[in-house]
Amino acid sequence: MKPNLAHLLVAALILGGPASEIAAQDVVDGFAARSFKASNGDTMPYRLFVPDATARTQRLPLILYLHGGGGVGRDNQKQISGGNTAGTHSWTTTEAQRKHPAFVLAPQFADSGRSPRVNGWPDVAETVLDIVAAVSREFAIDADRIYVTGQSLGGYGTWDFITKHPDVFAAAVPLCGGGDPSRIGAARTLPIWAFHGGQDPVVPVTESRELIAALRRAGSPAKYTEYPDVGHDVWTRAYAEPDLADWLVTQRRRR
Repeated sequence: MKPNLAHLLVAALILGGPASEIAAQDVVDGFAARSFKASNGDTMPYRLFVPDATARTQRLPLILYLHGGGGVGRDNQKQISGGNTAGTHSWTTTEAQRKHPAFVLAPQFADSGRSPRVNGWPDVAETVLDIVAAVSREFAIDADRIYVTGQSLGGYGTWDFITKHPDVFAAAVPLCGGGDPSRIGAARTLPIWAFHGGQDPVVPVTESRELIAALRRAGSPAKYTEYPDVGHDVWTRAYAEPDLADWLVTQRRRR
C-alpha cells in the first residue's frame, strides 16, 4: 500500500532523513534561495524564510505559498517579488513574526508550455510536497500546522492540492483561483478561507463561488470573502486582512 503523504511528513519529522540535496544560496528579504532535486531528476528552485533562533526553540508552523503566473520561471526570484510579494512577505514582517513566528516556503515551477491552470501546480505537486517533507526533516516544523495559500495560478494550485491531499494541510487560503466543484468535497473538513474580487477580469468570480457553494453543500464551514470593487489583484486586500493570520495559525490538522 502506498504510504499516506501526511504520514510521510510526520515520519520525516520524527525519524529525520537524507539531506535531499538542498543548497543554501543568496538571501533576499530573509528568504534564502535553495533548490531541491526530486527522485525523477528534476530540480525545483525555492525560497525559504526561517524564523529567528529564539522562536525556533519550539515547533513552528509552515506556510506554503504557491505563486501566480508572474512567478513562473527558474530565476528563484519572481515568486517572492512583484505581485507575489504580498503572499510571501505579509507573513515575515517583524510584527508578524513576533506575533506568529512561522516558516514560509515559496517554490517556483517552470513553464511547461501546456495549460498552466491544468498542468501548472498539479504537475509538480509531488515535488512540492517532497520539499515540504525535506524542510520538515531539517527544521522543527509542526506537522499539524502546515498551511497552503496561493493566488491566481497559485489559487488554482491551492484548490487542487487540498482536493488531492487534504490530509497534509491544517488550513488553506486560495485567492482568485478555481477548480473542480465535483471533487472539492474531499476537502470538506479542512478549514478554508477563500478570496476573490467581484470585478476580476482574469479569473471569473464564479470560479470561487461555485467551489464554495459545493463545499457548503458538503457540510463545510468554509469562509469566503468577495470584494465587490476589486479586480484580479485581490491579494493586495486579502493578505492585509487583520484577522487572517490569527485565523490561520489557530487551525490544526484534523486526524
